[in-house]
Order: sequence, then C-alpha cells, then structure tokens
Amino acid sequence: MTKELLKGNIAIAEAAVRAGLTAYFGYPITPQTELLEYLSKRLPELGRVFLQAESEVAAINMVYGAACTGVRSMSSSSSPGFSLMQEGMSYIASAEVPAVLVDVMRGGPGLGNIQPSQADYFQVTRSAGHGDYHSIVLAPASVQEAIDFTTLAFDLADEYRHLVVIAADGQIGQMMEAAELPPMRALTADRPAYALTGAKDRPRRTVVPFHMQPEDQEAFNIRIQEKLEVIRHKEQRSTEYATDDALLLVIGYGTAGRIAYSAVEQARSEGMRVGLFRPQTLYPFPEDRLCELADQVEGCLVVEMNAGQMLDDVKLAIEGQIPVEFYGRMGGMVPMPDEIYGRIKQVYERLFARVQTW
Repeated sequence: MTKELLKGNIAIAEAAVRAGLTAYFGYPITPQTELLEYLSKRLPELGRVFLQAESEVAAINMVYGAACTGVRSMSSSSSPGFSLMQEGMSYIASAEVPAVLVDVMRGGPGLGNIQPSQADYFQVTRSAGHGDYHSIVLAPASVQEAIDFTTLAFDLADEYRHLVVIAADGQIGQMMEAAELPPMRALTADRPAYALTGAKDRPRRTVVPFHMQPEDQEAFNIRIQEKLEVIRHKEQRSTEYATDDALLLVIGYGTAGRIAYSAVEQARSEGMRVGLFRPQTLYPFPEDRLCELADQVEGCLVVEMNAGQMLDDVKLAIEGQIPVEFYGRMGGMVPMPDEIYGRIKQVYERLFARVQTW
C-alpha cells in the first residue's frame, strides 16, 4: 500500500479500525481528542460501536464490559484522564480479558498543560491499576510505529488475554508524517471460549474479577506472575543505532529517543563513538539487550521528557556495570537536538578522559 500523510492520533485510530476494533468508548481530552473524534464517524460507518462516555471512569468500565463479550475493544485518553481509569484497568487485568488503551501523554502533575511529556512512565509501567500485575506497554517514536504498534497491541492483548497500553506522548499524537496503513482485517463472528454471549444452548460462563478466599486470590496471582514471566521473556522489544563501536550509549524512548537520534548522528559526525538504544516496550523493559550492550560500552546517558522515570529501569538493569547519567526536560518541555548533543559531549569527554587514563 502507498504512504499517506497522517496525523498520529488519526493514524492510531484508523490502524485500530483495520486491526478489528469493534467497540470504542472514550472521553475527550487534549492532546488525544482527534482520535476519539475520528472514530466517532468512522466506526458507525462500519456498523461498529462508538460511544462517548460521560467520564473516563465510565469509558474504561464500558471497555471492560465489551471485552467480556470477546470483541476487540479500546479506549484512549491523556494523562489526567488515564489516571481516572486505574480501577477499571485493574478489573480488566483481574478478569483476564484483552483490551487496548492509548495514553497520549501531556505535561503534569495535576491538570498540567497540553504539551508533550513522558511523565506517565511510572503510571503505565508501575501503577496502571492496583494489584500484582503489569500492563504490556508499547512506546512508538513515529507515526509509522504508532500504526504498527496499534496492530501489535490488539494481537498481544488477545494472545495473552491481557491489557496493552500504547504510551505515545503528545508530540506523537499531534505530528504529521508519511506512513503506511495496514490492510483492513475482516471481522469474524467467532468468539473466544471465555466470551459472555448468552448461555442459550451451551453451559453457563463467568468472568470473575475477584476471589473472596485469600488462598484462591494468591493462586490466581501466582498464575498472573507466571504469565508475566512469559511476557518478560518473549516480548522485549528495542531498536538501536551505531552501537557496534560505541563508547557511550544514549538511551531514550518515544519522542526523546527520536530526538536523541539526531544528537547521536551529530556526535558521530565529529568522531565521537556514541550509539543509541531505544526501548520500544516499556513493559517488559528490554533489559536483556541493554545488559549485553552495557558489557560493550563505558557509560550511558538516559534522555527523557520527565524528571527521570525510565532511568530507574535502566539502573535496575545495569547499575554497577557502567556509569549512568541523565538528561531530562519536564512539564511539557521538549528537548532539542543541540541540548542533547551538548550533554552527550560533556559525558563523552569525561568518559573518554577516564578510558585514556587506563
């Protein structure tokens, strides 16, 4: 198929439709409102369900209900709205029904502003609902990746009967790029074995989001941990640039990783041995490949649009192996390539001087 000039929010919405999205429930909030607006026209044209809920709390519980019937269901929001969905997300995880959520992150805390941010990292990877579970989290750095990850999100949700979050900052949602959409998938009338479709002519089914006896709840939690271990083993995703000879490894995801690419290119043009590692899954964090790279380099610089949240996962993976430095902008401020380049130069010169003394 040919490429089209697409806005990130619209690209995610259309990619979801083509991946088989059957029911969408949401509430407007900048900078993701175009996604909801687009689906408000597109889904009814196809005879599918679009409903603007009265709140984010209502929207996530409608997603929960639709997911229980075995159809591909989704919601989208931005940081404050995503916070309101936390309880419903935990219920979805407990019921083990697949669902996809899109978080187009904005500046915070509180109401904050409508500028791009990555300050929801903890929220999407750590606290996306109470209880002992993690959502699978995908982090696109371009409109094309936003499309590809939307399709992937639905497939992973179905494969693991689990919640998948697409963590796209406001820049990804609002930018326009040439990108290629996938072909339309045909909807199937078949429903999965757990689906609640009415018990006529078949045994009764239940979707249970709780276990009253602690022994039963613990047994369920153990099973969830076993599933998460499989996810951690199989679903780590990342991409890298110029890491073969790197002395310094720059680590960034989403927009921060994309901008860092330009800074790394500039550094390499000046003879600095710098490489880029960009996580594409925030959970599971791609620690296996990062640990391999840590054995090859002398230090790393983490770049984020927050006060240092992915930084914790980097340190958990490799602290003690190599020095870990940080550069971040907060509150909706987007770092420019020259800022990141300046920080790269500082860290690189310090590292190079240390290596030269060996």
